[in-house]
Amino acid sequence: MSPPDPGQSPPGAARGYGPAAAYCPRCAAALAGPPPTRCVRCAYQLFDNARPAVNVVVLDPGGTRFLAIRRARPPRAGHWETPGGFCDGAEHPRAAAARECREELGVEIELGDLVGLYLGEYEFQDETLTVLECFYLATVPGGQLRLDPAEATELAWFALDDPPPLAFATMDAAVRDVAAGARAAWDPAGSSGR
Repeated sequence: MSPPDPGQSPPGAARGYGPAAAYCPRCAAALAGPPPTRCVRCAYQLFDNARPAVNVVVLDPGGTRFLAIRRARPPRAGHWETPGGFCDGAEHPRAAAARECREELGVEIELGDLVGLYLGEYEFQDETLTVLECFYLATVPGGQLRLDPAEATELAWFALDDPPPLAFATMDAAVRDVAAGARAAWDPAGSSGR
């Protein structure tokens, strides 16, 4: 068995941050319980806030198909997903959405409406993080899609009303919501077939 990487905590190790926080990140005193909590020694208040992230449902010109990329890295490598990622620092979600598409797809997108906010989970460094994901609609006004091989191994266009299982439940929910909105928008009588 090889020794643990000095940059990584062993699985289950006590932490001073995140949902598994066991000690105060300011004074290192043991915490009375998981966040939200207050350190009994220095009164530091510790919260487990959701990390802001963005995802983009890129639609084809007809608005009936969306672009998915196959994840190249964990978690959930090999699964289809919508382009996206975490917001950097104080980066606005709209700016993060455009940046992530430039990085992952190699093109500028035309960002559209906010689809919605979705609460999800992301496994990272041996813990499950709560994420608050902003999903946006977008189109690709021009240019050749060029995947970053560190991010994705392939791309495909899927029908909104028949998507494959996606890497994260938030993506499945957002694509369902986009499909429902598209059906409603394309039904001028408002009957939705009912």
